[in-house]
Amino acid sequence: MDRGRIECHIKPLLGGLAVAAVTREDVERFLHDVAEGRTAGKSKSPKKRGLARVTGGPTAATRAVGLLGGIFTYAVRRRMRADNPAHGVERFADQQRDRRLSDDEYAALGEGLRQAEAAGMWPAAIAATRFLALTGWRSGEAVGLCWAELDLARRTARLADTKTGRSIRPLSHAACDVLRGLPCTGADRVFPASRGGAATILHFKKFWPRIAKLGGLPADVSPHVLRHSFTSLAADLGYSEPTIAALVGHKGRSVTSRYVHSADAVLLAAADAVADRTAELMGERKPRGRGGAAARDAISISFRGG
Repeated sequence: MDRGRIECHIKPLLGGLAVAAVTREDVERFLHDVAEGRTAGKSKSPKKRGLARVTGGPTAATRAVGLLGGIFTYAVRRRMRADNPAHGVERFADQQRDRRLSDDEYAALGEGLRQAEAAGMWPAAIAATRFLALTGWRSGEAVGLCWAELDLARRTARLADTKTGRSIRPLSHAACDVLRGLPCTGADRVFPASRGGAATILHFKKFWPRIAKLGGLPADVSPHVLRHSFTSLAADLGYSEPTIAALVGHKGRSVTSRYVHSADAVLLAAADAVADRTAELMGERKPRGRGGAAARDAISISFRGG
């Protein structure tokens, strides 16, 4: 699919530009051109005598810009340019699930968490919010998490029952730091309710609007937006769809083998890269050195004159 986006959309509209010459305005123009069908038509497919129909539209435009984000992340890492022109470009969002945080909203989220801590808000709600931002988990998975499902030494969570069944998730160093910083209450739940040892998603959702309000976040930012933002940021960093799916437990892509007991090094490196970038945007830590996992997983593209 990515090869198709490159051949059908990116090369026709941006292929004549040098890598360093592409601006944010070029990417925004690219987004609208693809959405309006400028690249629509038929092209030859790899199959013998096959034709591929290119339709364009908002969804195709949004995904093509996501791929551009990964391409330019690779270009920045190779010192072909100093910035990523796809960062901050507002993509099409038909439903709330397509909403993602901007860089300014990430900073607002970090400020909201720090203000909540200063105000003495329920620590588990603050930690759960930070954990969601750093992992991309569903809010129900985080709130229902039990200590018995965690192996912090291996940085792995083994979830017995999720929306997509049994799932093994890699944990970043940043996420593990959040878990290790929780007070020891003796409760089975990692994020227990403020009263009693149990936890419910409704209890957590009472605190989320307060944190969002403290940071000045828009009303349409929900815990699910943190999940979509995590996956979008992973795409910006150049990770492939299967890798992102394994990080957040998308249907059909979770690590589910009964014989697997810990996440592998590649997924752990990917989890670290995305979490570190998230923390950086939230103003909570300096970025770690991001390793070669993204470089191996990123898709490069050659622009004429680049």
